[in-house]
Amino acid sequence: MINLRDMTQKEMSGLAQSMGQPAFRGKQLFGWIYKGKRDFREMKNLPGVFIQSLEEKCVIDPLTLLECRESQTDGTKKYLFGLDGGSAVETVFMKYKYGNSVCISSQAGCRMGCAFCASGIDGIDRNLTAGEMISQIMDVEADTGESVGHVVVMGTGEPFDNYDNLAKFIRLINDKDGKNLGMRNITVSTCGLVPVIDRFAEDFPQVNLAISLHGTTDERRSAIMPINKKYPLREVIDAARRYTEKTGRRVTFEYALIHGENDSNADMDSLCRLLRGMICHVNLIPLNQVEDTGFKSSGRHRAEECMDRLESRGIPATVRRQLGADIDGACGQLRLEKLKK
Repeated sequence: MINLRDMTQKEMSGLAQSMGQPAFRGKQLFGWIYKGKRDFREMKNLPGVFIQSLEEKCVIDPLTLLECRESQTDGTKKYLFGLDGGSAVETVFMKYKYGNSVCISSQAGCRMGCAFCASGIDGIDRNLTAGEMISQIMDVEADTGESVGHVVVMGTGEPFDNYDNLAKFIRLINDKDGKNLGMRNITVSTCGLVPVIDRFAEDFPQVNLAISLHGTTDERRSAIMPINKKYPLREVIDAARRYTEKTGRRVTFEYALIHGENDSNADMDSLCRLLRGMICHVNLIPLNQVEDTGFKSSGRHRAEECMDRLESRGIPATVRRQLGADIDGACGQLRLEKLKK
């Protein structure tokens, strides 16, 4: 079956023509899909013969809702969606003062092997298509009845390891006849695939870039992030500087605070030296503990102390709100539960 959410408006016009319809029918179909319609028979301006062909050959939503958990403390909702082939991915709906945000997955599993992360414990099953990424957003909107104004590609998987599908997703969700989501309302997170950071700066200079750092020396970072052996810390920082020079935009560095591993005053001072002079922001993350990794969280109080130390030395920093802690909010936890069953 053809997943229509994988298709650009131009591709949909080509599909219409292949079914004996004029090209403008594809534009009409595209509009209906991004109005949230899932039943072809609700698309009132499409001829019956076209609808019949679509029902025989196409699917609008490729995901199956397996589980949904809602936080009793902050309204966060965590979804586990099933994919064709038996894989599953997580999606998180979060409410902020500035509007609703959805954190989506880009891969089923992950091949990066970060030691503290639940997402990659069993490796990778496969990449997600652009349509499967978009469906996570649209299915959340359908379930909550609320619109999403911000999207972060920060769930299961390494987005830059699935770059072609990621790029198509960004262009689709930005399409003025589709979701029409502004580029500046999209954030993509990477663990530091240096060549792709350069490509991303060229392709999407308005999309926000977040880089997972989590260590301030090659020895420390390589111990918890194997990708650092291929792209050492200095190369990652240099790529971030090139991104800023190219786009004029700041980089967010994500830093998960792990008790006894990377949360000392000396670590914070080293981080200051590493980032001095950059247009950047540090997002300190009190680690969501995952039993299988063996790592412990530094806790929110320590995170706030680290923030104060960074800011006193001129590095802008915040502590991420811990949303969904009562529903296994960390990336990969809900999926890991399913895999264990």
